[in-house]
Parts: sequence; C-alpha cells; structure tokens
Amino acid sequence: MNSVKIEGVSIQWFGNSCFLLEGDGKKIYIDPYQIGAEPTFDDKADILLITHEHFDHCSPADIRKVRRSDTTTLIPESCSLEFRGDARRVAEGDILADGLEIKGIRIEVVPAYNLDKPYHPRGLGVGYIIELGGLRIYHAGDCDFFPEMETFSADIALLPIGGTYTMDEEEAASAVAVISPRFVIPMHYGYSEGMDGDPERFKALVHSKNPDINVIILDS
Repeated sequence: MNSVKIEGVSIQWFGNSCFLLEGDGKKIYIDPYQIGAEPTFDDKADILLITHEHFDHCSPADIRKVRRSDTTTLIPESCSLEFRGDARRVAEGDILADGLEIKGIRIEVVPAYNLDKPYHPRGLGVGYIIELGGLRIYHAGDCDFFPEMETFSADIALLPIGGTYTMDEEEAASAVAVISPRFVIPMHYGYSEGMDGDPERFKALVHSKNPDINVIILDS
C-alpha cells in the first residue's frame, strides 16, 4: 500500500520524500517528485511545502503538476526557484500561527541539516511540523539526527533512513526515541545509489527502544 489513514489524516507516499497529506478539507503536498500523472484540479495542492532545492525535492516539472493558481507555497529562503502567485519564503524558527496560519493550518518551520556530511549545511533546508486533522505531523526533510529534535513534539514523524545523504536506520531510530511520535513512516530510501536504508531494520530498531510506536512502511 502507498497510503494510510491515521485518525483524521490520510497520508500518501510517492517515494523519496514526497507525500500528500489530506485532512481538514485541505490537500498538502510536500517535496513533489516523480508523482506520475498530473492530478485533477480538485486533487491539486491547497498548500505546497518545499524542504530544500535539491532536484529530488524541488522538481519544477512536478511542482507544475500539483500547483493551482490559488496554491500557497512555502519555500526556504535559500531556494533560487521563483514562483508565481502566493509563494512565501520561510526559515527555521518561523511559526505560522496566531493569525498567520496558512488557510487555517498551523505550520512550524524547523531546522534540517547534516552534522558531519557536506550535503545539507544548516540554513539551506528546513523541516515542517504541520497541525492537520487534530495531529502534529513532522516532515524532517533531508537531515541527520540533530540536537534540536529533542524539543520537537509530533504524533506522526516522516523520517529519512537512506544513509549517505541523511540519517541511516540507526540514527533515525534514535531520533524516534527522542521525538516519541505515536506513528513513524520511513522515507528517502531505496530509489537511488547511496540510499540503501532497510525499512524493516529501521522498524526493528525502533521497536527495540519502544515497542509501542507504530512503524508504518508504505510502498511508493
């Protein structure tokens, strides 16, 4: 299966780090890449979130497929791609709440960076915590297990496990241990060289620390 319904939210995974979240009457796409056929108008994005500018997260062809003229797009300040319409530059620490919600949806912009790898220096990418359908959903973007994660609160965590460019299975399991979500979905593995993370190994590592966390492995 490539989708799951968790309480008030439907989550569909397209592979890599691309997700469609549906809840509260809104459709939120994150990092669209290789989504296949163009969605119908009604299935396009109310909100589009981009974590960073790498081609497999900020694909102009896929962005065009999911955007409507009234789509609100959040992009990191460092992203050079220009957008028409309602596009807003964001940086870690931004909190879109208390009257600044995006179409009624509260979104926190959080760090996303590597600690000892050159691929994602701090300040170039972000993660997002989205409040949707009564749940807090954390999309980590591309990152390692970094100290600020200890302050994050989420019901659902979408975490990279591929290694090389991001956390591997063991690091991601350590991230789960400090975030303590009720559900976790691994992402960013299995689609190219250097992304050899094993979701079943990740699941076993998570359960070795906390067997009550529900690890959901989706097919892209």
